[in-house]
Parts: sequence; structure tokens; C-alpha cells
Amino acid sequence: MTHRITLFIVVVLGLSLISVSVLLSSVCAFAAEPTIEPAPDTMHARVLGCAACHGAHGEGTDNDYFPRLAGKPAGYLYNQLQAFRDGRRKYPPMNYLLAYLPDTYLHQIAEYFAVQRPPFPAPSAPTTNAQSLALGKALVTGGDHTRGIPACVQCHGASLTGMEPAIPGLLGLHSNYISAQLGAWRYGTRHAAQPDCMQEIAARLSDHDITAISAWLASLPAPASVSPAAAGTSTLPLRCGSVSTGTDEPQPAKQMTQQITGGTGLIARGEYLARAGDCIACHTVPDSKLFGGGRPMDTPFGTLYSPNISSDKETGIGNWTADQFYTMLHEGKSRDGSLLYPVMPFASYTKVTRADSDAIYAYLQSVPPVRQPNRPHELKFPFNRRQLLVGWRTLFFRQGEFRPDRTQSVEWNRGAYLVEGLGHCAMCHTQINALGGNTTSKQFQGGLIPMQNWYAPSLTSNREAGLGDWSIDDIVGLLHAGVSNRGAVYGPMAEVVYDSFQYLNEDDVRAVAVYLKALPSHSGEAQTAPPSVAQTDQLTSLVPLGRKIYEAQCVLCHASEGQGKPPNFPPLAQNQSIEMSSAVNPIRMVLNGGYVPGTRKNPAPYGMPPFAQSLSDVEVAAVVTYIRTAWGNRCAPVSVKEVNTLRSARIF
Repeated sequence: MTHRITLFIVVVLGLSLISVSVLLSSVCAFAAEPTIEPAPDTMHARVLGCAACHGAHGEGTDNDYFPRLAGKPAGYLYNQLQAFRDGRRKYPPMNYLLAYLPDTYLHQIAEYFAVQRPPFPAPSAPTTNAQSLALGKALVTGGDHTRGIPACVQCHGASLTGMEPAIPGLLGLHSNYISAQLGAWRYGTRHAAQPDCMQEIAARLSDHDITAISAWLASLPAPASVSPAAAGTSTLPLRCGSVSTGTDEPQPAKQMTQQITGGTGLIARGEYLARAGDCIACHTVPDSKLFGGGRPMDTPFGTLYSPNISSDKETGIGNWTADQFYTMLHEGKSRDGSLLYPVMPFASYTKVTRADSDAIYAYLQSVPPVRQPNRPHELKFPFNRRQLLVGWRTLFFRQGEFRPDRTQSVEWNRGAYLVEGLGHCAMCHTQINALGGNTTSKQFQGGLIPMQNWYAPSLTSNREAGLGDWSIDDIVGLLHAGVSNRGAVYGPMAEVVYDSFQYLNEDDVRAVAVYLKALPSHSGEAQTAPPSVAQTDQLTSLVPLGRKIYEAQCVLCHASEGQGKPPNFPPLAQNQSIEMSSAVNPIRMVLNGGYVPGTRKNPAPYGMPPFAQSLSDVEVAAVVTYIRTAWGNRCAPVSVKEVNTLRSARIF
């Protein structure tokens, strides 16, 4: 259970509570008390996160690579949503948007788009010659039996509108999109449940075949009936795993993530504590088996890979003793005595009690074994020399279990134990220095998370996370549900809520809130100095454009005066996450969008669409500048260079 636990949880809990402040809306102190309306309780409002790319009703857009969703079978759409969420289909913006949405909600999204019937776009003008179009028509309608290529209509229906429950229609799509998907099947970058019939067919197609098929399909008009054919209308020429099973290999780890063992006893308690420590975040690769390890964690010093902590006796921790497991948590040493890299948050886990360590150990020994050897780290010299860790530990590691403060309440102490120990919140919310350590004197004062490019806000300043001005109930609501009247979590904090906080009991989340609210206050980061001449010029040039973009793209959800529609669309006026000196999080939200995690208390969340694909660097700088200077917000303008730098930041 080494290495990755730290960085990812660091990234998660830090990046997470980072979001707790980022788009975690804040106090709405408005000058003119504009009317605040709730968000519509409809699926249409909930899937606005999809609209920027796929259209408000799934009709598609003029972007060649964003397909039409409307009218496709719900089974097919669900399979694809699940594949993007679990990482089987690779496209970072989609992987990020869907990462923390449960299966039940993905079904609802799929069913919503499946029944939409917006008009089809006009057919595309042919992009190839008549001979190529004739070849495309021949392959689509008749196949090529000499090469083992069945006709597309055999599976996708005589009208090419798909077949229930899980075969998509092929009409209303851009030729470049069709070509890209066939190429992905052909080269194995897109795949489905075995036997993977599409990969088998695409492998038999030549480049010319793919061009011909794509061009002919894109040139077809909409048929009289656009509904998919009924299930069983035609016999499939090949066995298709995703059609015969009705799913694209549901991911076992995700399924287990969405449940938690009931009852009492040592193992159940250990599972609960593993949730509190968010062990799954680092030690389970999406679409892989629970606690099998191997998840990469990028750091300024190289890439580390989380170890296998399943009960496997050869490649996991099945042969570890409870004493050895406690030594790992408490002293940061592996079973063989080697020092752990601090990407594993042993500097926080050292506070975990022996009783809790034994419970987590018992739980991990009870999970199914995963036979998967640990992957070697890829660290730069000299950081690949473990001897150097002796110096790091001297500077930054203080061993010892949590000791209650007798002057504080039982509730405060429980919160302190969770935040400082299992939660390891300081790893993100305390700025990491050049040596990869935290400075105790700056604990919980926030900072940019290395390699992640999200800003973890200060938990001690009312100008950042602002928890001093929040009620306990608002903090509890945010951490438990992912959304409250004061804000919503996005980015890495969404993962923390999804995998960890939503499963904690009300008393523990309340204890965390009590402790966080009681943290000593430090000076905030509000803009107080008057703007420089350069900033004034920048404001003059950016604000009018920003206002125009806001009115066109943002008003529907965040309202004309930035008051939002809480709790689902957070206010932007006088919002601490907007008014911080760092503009990193607002910029990233505009570029990448995001969905609040789907939790037990908020199972069908609302989303924000990404605008990286539709707004230029200048336009993003303009709208973020406008948001940071309108409605009483008083912040410095955002530069085009800042946006350009974050545009290339890793999304997921």
C-alpha cells in the first residue's frame, strides 16, 4: 500500500477541497438583491453539461468530431457513457465530465437522449469522387463477403437508424467522425466487450474503404422514420459482446465503489475507514480490479505507481502481518524495511491509531486477491535513490499517533483526527515546496497543486475557502452531497466526495466541519491594491467582450447578475472562489466544465459544459475577467497567457 496513496489523495482531497472552494459557491452578498430562482428540476437542465458539444437536444453541432446523440438506442448510449467514465474510451474532456457519475444516472442520461427527435442536419456534400461513393454504398448495403466484411445494414438496420437495444444509428454524423471511429476500431484504440465484432470488421477495411463508407453515410438524408429498429429485426452476422450481454464490460471496481458493506464488525469498520482514507482513489485503476494498484502518479520528480494492496499473497499484501501493515502506515516503511516515497501520505497516516490500522488491514485481507505485479517507479536521478528519503523525513516527517487536545470537544478531536490523519487534507491545502514537503507554519493555507494545475484554497482564510463564514450545516451538506446552497464541488474534490465523503456518517462529516471551521484565521487574498495602468488597459479591452460572452453562454445557469440558481448552479457574484488572487480554478472551470459528483444525497447532479473547444484564449480571458470584476467582485484581470498555459494542463 505504498506510493500512490499520497499523491492521488493529495490531489484528490486537496484538489477536491480545492473545488470546495473553487466552484463551491460562496456567500451571496448582492448589492441589489436580485431574484434567485432554483434550477429547473428536469433532465434537460441537468444535461446542459453536454450541450456545448452535442447540442441542447443531442442534435450535434457543426464540429466534425462531436456526434449526434439524439435517437440512438439507450443501451448503446449507456454503454458509451460507461466506457468514457471508466476509461475504456479515451477522450479526456469526456472522461473528466463523467468520472464521478453513478450507473443509475448514466442510464437516465442515456434514456433522455434516446427519446429526443430533433431534426437531422442537411446531408454533407460528398467529399470524394463518384467511384468512391459507389464503393461506400456497396459496402454499407451489401458488404464484401470475399473479405469477410458484412453489410452495415445487417446490424445497423435497413434504414441505418440502429437497432434496439444497443446498436447505434449511422445517420446525421460527419464523415470525419465516422472515419475516426472506424480507424479507432481498426487500430484498437476503441474497443468493446469481447467478442469485439466492430474491431474484427474494421480490421478488414482498407483506408480507402473507410473513406468511402464515411463519405457515403454522411451524404444520406434522414429517413421517413428515424427510430431504431426493434430488437431482433435482423440476425447479426457476427457475435458481438456488447450486444449479447447488453453492456460494455461494467467495471467491477466502480460497482464496488458505489456500495458499502453494511453491518458492524472489524471488516465493516475497516472498509469504512478505508473510505475515509480514500484508498481506492490511488490503488484502483479505473476499469480494473479493486486495489490492484498500478495507477500512475505524476510528480515533479517523475512518475510513481501505486502498489497492489489486495489480498493476493504473491503480488499484494496477502502475506503481510498486521504489525507490518501498521509499521507501513505509522513509520512509512514497507514490509522489507525500505522507506516509502512521500507520495504515500504516511506523514498523515502516522496519526492513525493501531486499532484503526488493524481494522483497515482486516478489510484489505478480505477483498478478492488480484494477481498483478507492482510496476517499477520511473523517477529521475537522483530522486530514484531512496537514501535521499532520510533527509526528507528529517525535514518533514514527525512520527506519532494522534493525541487528543483535552481542551477541545470530543467532536472537534474526531474532526482533527480525520482531517489530519486519514483525510490527509494538508497534502493539498498546504503548499508543497521544491523538496515535495509541507511547511508546518503554512498548514492549510492553500497553494497550487504540482502537476495538477488546480489551486487548493486556504482553509484558514475567509477570502478563499471561506469556511469561517459558512454554517456547519452548509459545510456538512457540501461534503456529504457534493452540493449545497453555498457551493458545489468540482475537479479533484469531486473525486473525494464521490469515493470518500459521501459514505461517511453524518456525525463524522459534522466533526470534520467543526474542526475546519475552527482553524485559526490568516489574512485573506482579496484584491485590495488599485489596478495598475496595464491592468486598467486590460480591463478596458476584455470586459466588453467578456460581458457579451457571459450573456450568450452563462446567463441561462448563472443568471444576469451572477446570482446563480443555487444549489445546482452556483452564484458567481461575491464568490470567494472567484475573488481569490489565483484565477486558476475559474479559468479551468470555463475551459473544462465539470459535473458535481453523483452521490446518495444528490444522485442526479447538474453539469457545466466545457468551453475549451469553442472559446479562444482571448475569449476565455475576457469572460473570466468579466466574472471577476462584475457585481461587486474586485479582482485583477486574467491574461491571455494564463489561459493559454492552463489550456494545455492535464484534464484527467
